[in-house]
Amino acid sequence: MADIESEIEQEQQELFEHHRMTVDNGQVPMRIDRFLNMHLPNVSRNKIQAATAAGCILVNDQPVKQNYRVKPQDRIVVMLPEPPQEFEMTPEKMDLDIVYEDDDVIVVDKPAGLVVHPAIGNWTGTLVNGLMYYLGYAPYLVHRIDKDTSGLLLVAKNEEAQTVLAKQFFVHSIERLYRALVWGDFAEDSGTIEGNIGRSMQDRRVFCIYPHEDGVPEEEQKGKHAVTHWRVVERFGYVTLVECRLETGRTHQIRVHMKHIGHPLFNDSMYGGNAILKGTTFTHYKQFVENCFHLLPRQALHAWVLGFEHPRTGEHMHFESPMPPDFAACLDKWRNYVETRNN
Repeated sequence: MADIESEIEQEQQELFEHHRMTVDNGQVPMRIDRFLNMHLPNVSRNKIQAATAAGCILVNDQPVKQNYRVKPQDRIVVMLPEPPQEFEMTPEKMDLDIVYEDDDVIVVDKPAGLVVHPAIGNWTGTLVNGLMYYLGYAPYLVHRIDKDTSGLLLVAKNEEAQTVLAKQFFVHSIERLYRALVWGDFAEDSGTIEGNIGRSMQDRRVFCIYPHEDGVPEEEQKGKHAVTHWRVVERFGYVTLVECRLETGRTHQIRVHMKHIGHPLFNDSMYGGNAILKGTTFTHYKQFVENCFHLLPRQALHAWVLGFEHPRTGEHMHFESPMPPDFAACLDKWRNYVETRNN
């Protein structure tokens, strides 16, 4: 027997099924693949073997081979890609901006407004529906980006690639850079934001920061550990264009972290960025900001760089997405405003 805690972490960014367990004191030595087959009856033997080969089974924080023999009090973590869906998905023909494709992976430049995966309220018309039509089978997701965030999304084309990529997301070796327009100016040129992110107790649609509790195990903390690194790209006085590098991938991470430090994303209605938070009281300025909101009718967030190690060849892959027209038009408008104000 083992003290098992299974949790599904289907975050907006990273899609893993984590099984955590501590081996019981009375456990006799046993190969770990056999042990997991006994304790994870809904996970196939092939999936356990693939996870082991990809280094996705950790014992006492170290990856092990399938012939490792478990011992009492071993702490086991099993990282698996998103489990199969419990509902039927329908292929739908749609225009897809495919940046790269081979036998194992496909990189898509997702437009704002497109939901990645079917869910309550969005059973059809999602990127997954479109990829099902294009590929002829259901894609293997390894991460997501929000509906109203534009930019690059990495998708696996087979379970083996998905498992290897899931490990890269877990150890934070995936390169992800975002561009965000946020309210306010910064005293510094760069910085790091840390704070546990979890669902708000007052409104389950949004997320918030919870303090880290010293001495409390990670699995018992409120929210999930999250780290965002940022640097200033361009200053416009009342708003700032920043680059954000994700070290972790929590739901709404950049949006929540930026609000937490007093810089909500421009026109982010969920986190208060759709109000005029900085600037003058003049009617002309208010009209200018409203025109910017009209040009960019969503949160100002774009996933512009994606880098990873190819799951089969090990080659480093790097992709960049140009700023979409709505975001670019809003930035140009702010540049013109600043130039006119300074002249």
